[in-house]
Amino acid sequence: MCCKTDLAGSALSHSLNRNKIIVQQHALVLPAADAAGVSQEPSQTSNAAQVWAALTPLLAGQPRIRLSRDGGKTYPQKHERALTETLPTYPAAARIFGKDGSCSAIFLDFDSSIAGVDWVEADVKSLQTWLHRCGARWIEDHSPNGGRHVYIPLEKRIGFTEARDVVEALGTRYRTLDKTPHQNMRHGCMRTPGSPHKRGGYQELSMSLSMAYDVARRPNKEQIWATIRADLKEEIAGVRALRLEQPLSAEDEAYESPQVAGRMSRSMQQMALSGLYDVNRYSSDSEARQAILTAAAAAGMSLIDIERRVLQGTWPGLASFYARYASRHRIPSLKRDWKNAVAYLRKRRAVEAGNNNVRKSPTSQPNTQPPLGTGLTSDASSEHRYLRTWRNALSLREPTYASSRTGLARRMVLRALGAAAHMTASRFVEFGDRSIAVATGLDHTTVGSHLRALRSEKDPLVTLVERGRGTKGDLYMLTVPEGLRAGAEELLWKAGKIHALRPVFRELGLPAAFVYEALEQTPGLTTTELVIRTKLSRTAVSESLEILAAWNMVSRNRGRFWMVVSSTSLQELAEYFGVLESVVGQIQRYRIERTIWREWLSRNVNTVAELLSPTDDYPWEAYEGPPDEWSLADMAFTRAR
Repeated sequence: MCCKTDLAGSALSHSLNRNKIIVQQHALVLPAADAAGVSQEPSQTSNAAQVWAALTPLLAGQPRIRLSRDGGKTYPQKHERALTETLPTYPAAARIFGKDGSCSAIFLDFDSSIAGVDWVEADVKSLQTWLHRCGARWIEDHSPNGGRHVYIPLEKRIGFTEARDVVEALGTRYRTLDKTPHQNMRHGCMRTPGSPHKRGGYQELSMSLSMAYDVARRPNKEQIWATIRADLKEEIAGVRALRLEQPLSAEDEAYESPQVAGRMSRSMQQMALSGLYDVNRYSSDSEARQAILTAAAAAGMSLIDIERRVLQGTWPGLASFYARYASRHRIPSLKRDWKNAVAYLRKRRAVEAGNNNVRKSPTSQPNTQPPLGTGLTSDASSEHRYLRTWRNALSLREPTYASSRTGLARRMVLRALGAAAHMTASRFVEFGDRSIAVATGLDHTTVGSHLRALRSEKDPLVTLVERGRGTKGDLYMLTVPEGLRAGAEELLWKAGKIHALRPVFRELGLPAAFVYEALEQTPGLTTTELVIRTKLSRTAVSESLEILAAWNMVSRNRGRFWMVVSSTSLQELAEYFGVLESVVGQIQRYRIERTIWREWLSRNVNTVAELLSPTDDYPWEAYEGPPDEWSLADMAFTRAR
């Protein structure tokens, strides 16, 4: 299977004693307990650490790993960290694909839960025979639960589509092979040799470390990869034909509308992110990437915007379409395709300008004014002063909500109401549950229960002035309780804006949002000061700082004080995480529910005043995604419930 050489042992010794090959950007110590809560033998842990340090950096598609804090059930993106030679305490999965959408090894996961351990053994033996016939070299390990992992290192990195074709083709031969790690470029990951396992123990090599290291250091050449693809020619044709019969998803069509000038359609952004496209529309990677670039040019983006997204890994899908080129040829190829896209758009616009005899008239804009009919008006400056005092009262009340999930959600709902009030310069807010749900990332039913609880408190911060009727939402007034008035007026007003939940924190979580907000308002805080400022537990603050540091959103100054990294864009991270998709999906669902509600009212309500005028369109129809500086005004105010 693999040959052991004298050079391999010396190379391995040199590797394990050299300085760390990866710079740990944020050295935060993980808990000392093992993933399953079971202590391991020191020798076993030492062997696993040696295997991890030697092999994982060579197999991973990029120096990033994802930790599982729930005992190996999930590996969420927010728990992604820089890959170091230090063995993680939790189960850890290495990223398969790099920022350019290519991989340096094929990861094959044979799952014992599909058909049992015996079937896994049979599939792996059959695979070994086939790989040996192709002349390939591989690394193999096994899990404590009987699963097997096989890694095929490659001398030349290959693109996402090519790797996916091969793994899906092998999936038609081997029943227990899990194809999903290679079917998702952004989230594809797998535990590598030495990683802790959810049931205790580690991923153990099925060969000596010297042999495995030799395979990793001398990977399979291009000719062997070509042989593998040639032998799987019929299976690859079969899986491609299956894609022709099954389009990507009907959900993608929902994101085609609404369209907003200056922004790409959702389907094009999804292609740029995932590298997946409907083969019924685009027959090759070349056509798909040209479509993305044309859509980006039509949306008003520049070439430097595209280059930045490709090089920084924001659009790994688009980058993967250029993976077949050598590194030095990728950007020139991108520039050539960009010129073709710009030339095509200019030609099309010239044709449209010559044939355009239709008189266009402007359409009405959605009504974003604060609710009327309350009979109460006030000066804007005095209202803003009142609202800043209300924010002080909110900070004094927040300790009562503790750091439970319910308490954090209510704190965020209050922030959303405060942001709405600031944007309308009025303490009176007429907003439906669904509007607050979009602003906070919660479900509208959850928002409704929180609002009822908040207005039922003793000395509440919000008071229900008028219940909603028809298409009108409940009318709330932000109130400074008498018990907090003196303290709120004595405190200095907080600098900066009050934010609802900015999109990136839908992925990173509410505690991270509060920690980041505290550092925005007061840079240079210690962990202890953040615990006091955010009213969160020390564990929650420490974990939030670890998450924020892993994504370069905060950093430590002089090893003690935490600072916000201003160069890291929340908008770009939200785009990278794909959370804008969930925002648009939520808006789309509420828009449909809104339409159904209006139709019901038109059939069952006879009071015309309760209905919106025919020209008052649904404001979310023109909404494609939240900006970096999230505010309810940017969402376009709505009275929908």
